[in-house]
Amino acid sequence: MFVKRILASAVLVSTLAMSMHAKTDKWKKGILVDEFIYEKAEFPSCHAGTLAETPEGLVASFFGGEYERHPEVCIYISRLVDGKWTLPMNVADGIQNDTLRYPTWNPVLYQVPGGELMLFYKVGPKPSEWWGMIKRSYDHGKTWSEAESMPKGYIGPVKNKPVLLDDGTLICPSSKEGNGWEAHMEFTKDWGKTWETTDAINNYKVHNIIQPSVLKHTDGSLKILCRSKNGVVVQSSSFDNGLTWTLTQPSGLPNNNSGTDAVTLQDGRDLMVYNHVKTPMNASKGHRTPLNVAVSKDGKTWYASLVLEDSEISQYSYPAVIQTADGMVHFIYTWRRERMKYVKVDPSKLTMVKIEDEKWPEK
Repeated sequence: MFVKRILASAVLVSTLAMSMHAKTDKWKKGILVDEFIYEKAEFPSCHAGTLAETPEGLVASFFGGEYERHPEVCIYISRLVDGKWTLPMNVADGIQNDTLRYPTWNPVLYQVPGGELMLFYKVGPKPSEWWGMIKRSYDHGKTWSEAESMPKGYIGPVKNKPVLLDDGTLICPSSKEGNGWEAHMEFTKDWGKTWETTDAINNYKVHNIIQPSVLKHTDGSLKILCRSKNGVVVQSSSFDNGLTWTLTQPSGLPNNNSGTDAVTLQDGRDLMVYNHVKTPMNASKGHRTPLNVAVSKDGKTWYASLVLEDSEISQYSYPAVIQTADGMVHFIYTWRRERMKYVKVDPSKLTMVKIEDEKWPEK
């Protein structure tokens, strides 16, 4: 009898384990690589990753230092070489003179077609007072130029990657923080030498939004998906190459007042990476876990596809996503503010379960 009880217990434990494993595996379909960009570094904290595909492979960037806002926070670069990431290399700082230094913030990489790799980043004491800087690499991220200051009032892409329009204009999704959060677009037609900008896209008394991602559709329209203080991912559309935008509206996905990113895939679908978490009532922010991926076939209905992280320990945040020429999708994100995580995915193998009422499906 005692032996039978032991066997029954073992079977029950095994069944529960298999059930939990199956549930976890369901939201991991398509993942080909899941790894840290580095194990140890000269800095204890990191944040705000970005990715670009160069002719020699992927390049990643992020900021690192004692903690966000510390004056010694710098911009770091890692390159994927022969399947391994190089150790983070310090490429930009906020030193102003012998006695004054500011933190650096939110790097954004962009590979100019047939040209240099651009690195946009910010310098300043806090987001409401930072300014834009640019560096360029002509050897795929190995070495970098001297820093260029952007024109006063411009910061370039605030968190997420620029998108090249059909007329050769590079549209940079940007935003300002102050009394209210406002998103806008910044444009350059000569790879950062001259700039133009739009007015605010949103009325911050209705939607407080920052850090847009730009989606470019086959009909020529553009869409942005934005971080908000309103508990939802906020969207808007443009039908004139980003000069004017429709009224901001909820997208159907929740937001925890944390960074998101999105990309239009080669097959026409939209893919978004974000924390599928709604900010609780009367709270300023929500938890930064889990970290999810959703896909839309029409820009309206979203389908649950991946759970990149679901631990309740710490945070998994500020993701970035790109699709490379071979069709694979690549993510980078902050792992507990301790390391940067990299995930490679085959988008043809993603799970697709409809999201309804902003709820992540159980089955």
